[in-house]
Amino acid sequence: MTRTRYDELYIGGAWTAPAGRESIPVHSAATEEEVGSVPLGVEADIDAAVEAARAAWDDPGGWARWSPQRRAEAMERFAAELEARGEETARRVSIQNGMPIALARRIEATAPARLLRYYGNLVRERGLEERRPGAFSGATLVVREPVGVVGAVVPWNVPQSISFMKIAPALAAGCTVVLKPAPETVLDAFLMAEAAIAAGLPAGVLNVVPGGGELGARLVAHPGVDKVSFTGSTAAGRVIAETCGRLLRPVTLELGGKSAAVVLDDADLAANIERFFAATLLNNGQICYLGTRVLAPRSRYGDVVDTVTALAASLVVGDPLDAGTQLGPLVSARQRDRVESYIAKGLAEGDRLTTGGGRPTDRDRGWFVEPAVFADVDPRHTIAQEEIFGPVLAVIPYADEAEAVAIANGTDYGLGGSVWSADPERATAFARKVHSGSVGVNHYANDVGAPFGGVRHSGIGREFGPEGLAAYQQPKSIYLDPSAATAR
Repeated sequence: MTRTRYDELYIGGAWTAPAGRESIPVHSAATEEEVGSVPLGVEADIDAAVEAARAAWDDPGGWARWSPQRRAEAMERFAAELEARGEETARRVSIQNGMPIALARRIEATAPARLLRYYGNLVRERGLEERRPGAFSGATLVVREPVGVVGAVVPWNVPQSISFMKIAPALAAGCTVVLKPAPETVLDAFLMAEAAIAAGLPAGVLNVVPGGGELGARLVAHPGVDKVSFTGSTAAGRVIAETCGRLLRPVTLELGGKSAAVVLDDADLAANIERFFAATLLNNGQICYLGTRVLAPRSRYGDVVDTVTALAASLVVGDPLDAGTQLGPLVSARQRDRVESYIAKGLAEGDRLTTGGGRPTDRDRGWFVEPAVFADVDPRHTIAQEEIFGPVLAVIPYADEAEAVAIANGTDYGLGGSVWSADPERATAFARKVHSGSVGVNHYANDVGAPFGGVRHSGIGREFGPEGLAAYQQPKSIYLDPSAATAR
């Protein structure tokens, strides 16, 4: 496999020599081979990137002062350059984190461009100000200004799509961005930087400095940053929230999940099995919103367990670059160890393993785990309460809908979820009772036009939709002269 090596960082609109000497080795999740490297960012690189972003934002004629139309045109050029690199983006993501290439082509190769176009069009259509009639007298001009320099910290599981959930609305609002990608997935971020250069994105508007948690902490606490947007674990999110709270710095946190896929007693899972797979095991189980707790009525419990078990057992586990693969390897040996430790906890607590949980016998390399299904799971057990972030499902019985609601809401999380029924109206009524930021009816799929985020330990704030744009804007009220209105 050809190695991809970068020796410079993308700072200030150009490739720049790093301040440190170390590099981040990148490994294939399927073969464990080293496939590339990039420079490991250090604090001085974060300082330089923030300085470049600040200079771009402070520029009197720069990005923040461009018209929405002009920014949208630049974002369209960026989108086109990303699309031209879509296949290579998908390939790099698949190699690094094990995402099946068919899925990477559907989301990682296309979502960044779609997000840029959506937010470019949204800010162009909505404009940046509106005149409101006064409730008591006069009128108010409400101006939506960019919040400033954004520090964006993103995870490895869906790296490009999640990056642009932050980059696209931030750029549309007029902000500048310093992106810190996760060390497991950096080759795609540097390909994105190539696209930014080719698109002629102004210097300093977007900067990329990869590194680990300590580097992210430097970015989050940097005095030159005006807002932080983070996607990752709840544990890391708490630390970031504490820092931003102390600094009185706005923050968006999209954190962990332990969502419920609630199967009502009239559901036909077999007829919706592809959608059910996408809502529970997509991307090797490495997506935060997945419904890894499957709630099944006692009256049909055996049938549901058999259906879910058959689904997991039928999945093609293999090379993520093979178009026929449905589940690839996990992102790292560390992540595989984590998932296997949860499988061991399930067994130790008496949960019944119906399929999977081991390592494929035909794979002597790569961080693979066979998809596991546990039955007879007590909702208080570890695998029903803690986020595993791997292909492990816990099937939990319930007696009636009241108990199903209680179990669905009986975790510290509230990010996603789904309800399965032959009656969509019945399922929608149930979905209203689930305490979560989003719930799907007979499927689960994010929509760029609708807000996405969590409640409780699943986060603060919303991404996607107009709400995602508002997170990067500061509203300012200008109370207009009432006598001027009277004179007219």
